[in-house]
Amino acid sequence: MARHTRGVAVATTALLLGALALPSSQAAQRDDGRTTERERDRAEPKVLVFSKTAGFRHDSIPDGIAAIQRLGAEHGFGVDATENAATFTPKKLAAYDAVVFLSTTGDVLNGKQQTAFERYIKKGGGYVGVHAAADTEYDWPWYGGLAGAYFDSHPHIQPATVKTEDHAHPATSHLGKTWERTDEWYNYRSSPRDRARVLASLDEGSYTGGNMGGDHPIAWCQNYKGGRAFYTGGGHTKESFTEDAFVRHLLGGIRYATGQAQADCRPEKGYTPLYDATTGLDGWKQAGPGSFEDDGNGTLTTRGGMGLLWYAGKEFTDSYSLKLDWRMASEGGDDNSGVFVGFPAGDDPWSAVNNGYEIQIDATDTPEKTTGSVYGFQSADLEKRDAALNPPGEWNTYELRVEGERLRIYLNGTLINDYTNTDPARSLKDGHIGLQNHGDEDEVSFRNVRVAPLGSPGKER
Repeated sequence: MARHTRGVAVATTALLLGALALPSSQAAQRDDGRTTERERDRAEPKVLVFSKTAGFRHDSIPDGIAAIQRLGAEHGFGVDATENAATFTPKKLAAYDAVVFLSTTGDVLNGKQQTAFERYIKKGGGYVGVHAAADTEYDWPWYGGLAGAYFDSHPHIQPATVKTEDHAHPATSHLGKTWERTDEWYNYRSSPRDRARVLASLDEGSYTGGNMGGDHPIAWCQNYKGGRAFYTGGGHTKESFTEDAFVRHLLGGIRYATGQAQADCRPEKGYTPLYDATTGLDGWKQAGPGSFEDDGNGTLTTRGGMGLLWYAGKEFTDSYSLKLDWRMASEGGDDNSGVFVGFPAGDDPWSAVNNGYEIQIDATDTPEKTTGSVYGFQSADLEKRDAALNPPGEWNTYELRVEGERLRIYLNGTLINDYTNTDPARSLKDGHIGLQNHGDEDEVSFRNVRVAPLGSPGKER
């Protein structure tokens, strides 16, 4: 529960706001915050669209190239397009933040070119696979891992229902719970779910010809061998590239791959929703003044305060992972909220302040009271935090991993804080979780609050 005067730390604010417009070299950031050899002093990111085919050729390729060129002009990244595999040399690839495989098919790179591309990804490069990129390089297992899955078959072009699984990734944050669209829907030889973060999946009951047994990923992202990878199964039809929702989906994937946007792309299984479009606010209670507005589609937004929306349906003990997506509304980041863990049940919001721990959401305070901090106790690693943070208006994902008295805070998949409780008056081993509504001038939104049990304290999942 933050109690402070806004803007008291100008230097901290400048540091954070400067990080909100990181250069394209951020694409070279690894999960541990270190930069790679791919850091370049370039004013804007640049992508290479590669559309060589050695098998079936999609007539939508020119439309896809034109759409990506428009996106580049509108959103500040350069675009080159080629079907010349000779571009795949270390020197030439180093000019790009990401390579888009646009409905490539068959064996499109020789051994030397494959090695160059592997090296490019290892040094922090980005990959975007569109549609038939999964129908490419079957004899190159490394590429299969990068794409996430190989094509198996497809039925005829038809409408289908896409289910949004990740509401924070820039490729899917604009989508509702479901997405109705027409395309050629691929079946894949395997599911990427165990190694990638599935962003969207198909409802196989909404169309004919699905063969993946009801769990049918259609878009995903992952950290792969040092780089970033995004794949979408859409994009067979020409119409895809003038469809606003699909073009925004593609833009989000490119922004992630180039490092313009951050996301948690670690695989995710075993989480139980505490709040989403399906559960609503069942089990939640408001303590103190103010409220949260539920839009009915899975988004909560703070209204007034200072109070706390807490989950009364269950007390969490020993070891668990709490994940949730959040977004600040103000362009300057001058909004305030937080996530509380480890506090006793009750209708007094100050009980959470005095007995629990707050993981802060606030851009304009001292380091131990800004985003990613354990409020008043321990600052986040500011360099890692700034590299992992999306700016106000864009979604971020927290993972709060509680193991005994140890609390680790992940921001968009990056570990930014590791805190161990030594206060005898407090304990992380049991308690409730809650979301803060801070004040009339603060507007922070939350989505997809979910929890999963962990193993014994101190052990990784």
